[in-house]
Amino acid sequence: MGISWLSVLQAVPWSDVISNAPKVAEGARKLWKSAGSRDVPAEDAAGPPGSAVDAAAGPSADAAVAQLQVRTRQLEHAVEDLREQLQQSTELIKTLADQNTQLVARVEMNRVRLQRTLALAAAALVLALGTLAALLLR
Repeated sequence: MGISWLSVLQAVPWSDVISNAPKVAEGARKLWKSAGSRDVPAEDAAGPPGSAVDAAAGPSADAAVAQLQVRTRQLEHAVEDLREQLQQSTELIKTLADQNTQLVARVEMNRVRLQRTLALAAAALVLALGTLAALLLR
C-alpha cells in the first residue's frame, strides 16, 4: 500500500525545516563564497609582478629561491582556504544529516500511526459488518 505524496508532505515537520533553513542557507552561502574565491587569476598564479626572471639573462639562485618562497606562501594560503572550506562543508553536511534524521524519524512514526489506524479501521469495519448482519438476520 503506497502513501500519497500529500500525506508525506503533511508528515514533514515544517516548523523544524523552516527554523533550520536560515542556518543551512548561511552555510551554503559561506561554502559558495569560499568555493568561488578559490579561482586564482593568471597574474597571481605566476607570482607578484617583477618576480619573473628574465629568461635571456638566466635565473640567479636568489631569484629562484624568492620565487619558490612566493609560490610556497601561495600554496600554504590555498591549503588553509581548503581547510576552511572543508570545515564549512562538514558543518553543512552535519546540519543536513541532522535534519534528514529528524525527517526519517517523523516519517517512520507516521507510518506506524497509519498502520495502527488502518488496523483500527479494519476492526471497526468488521464490527460494523457484524452488527449489520446481526440486524438483518433478526
